[in-house]
Amino acid sequence: MGIAKQVGLVVVAVIVLGAVAGGCSYNKFTTQEEALKAQWGQVENQLQRRHDLIPNLVETTKGFAQQEKDVFQSVADARTKYAGATTPEQKIAGANAESSAIARLLVVMEAYPQLKSDQVFMNLQFELAGAENRIADERRRYNERVNEYDTSLRKFPANLTASLFGFKAYPYFNAADDAKTAPKVDFSKGK
Repeated sequence: MGIAKQVGLVVVAVIVLGAVAGGCSYNKFTTQEEALKAQWGQVENQLQRRHDLIPNLVETTKGFAQQEKDVFQSVADARTKYAGATTPEQKIAGANAESSAIARLLVVMEAYPQLKSDQVFMNLQFELAGAENRIADERRRYNERVNEYDTSLRKFPANLTASLFGFKAYPYFNAADDAKTAPKVDFSKGK
């Protein structure tokens, strides 16, 4: 067997191995991406549940705290931002705005002891707390899927397959920047 034939066989073997490895990577990316999309669906389900609870909580609270219209407006604006979102990035931003607005609303509610004793409010607050816990859990699961998928995209030689077939990294669902500081409500502005 000649040297040219041996080199040719080695080249063919490398191409075959590359194709097999690339095919495996492609299937892995497809599977991971679908799992990631399914998990994002779960995040959206929980965000929608919270989104649907907010108007009830706001209306109940409004009856007790009429003068805090700016807080209620920020909640309404955050809901609008989430409702108009179409991409995961926009929905993450909208959900973070809702979280921030809800935190400010909860601070307002703490200032009204009669509101805390209202049974309707207590039920809504319990539901909202449960929704927030479910959202946190689904966000964690989504971020785990993103981590697995994005890590796979970056590994060699799978990164070549990812680049060839246009697989892109997904965004993490991080907390909003203002979540790092406690919300403050100033009741002195009307005095």
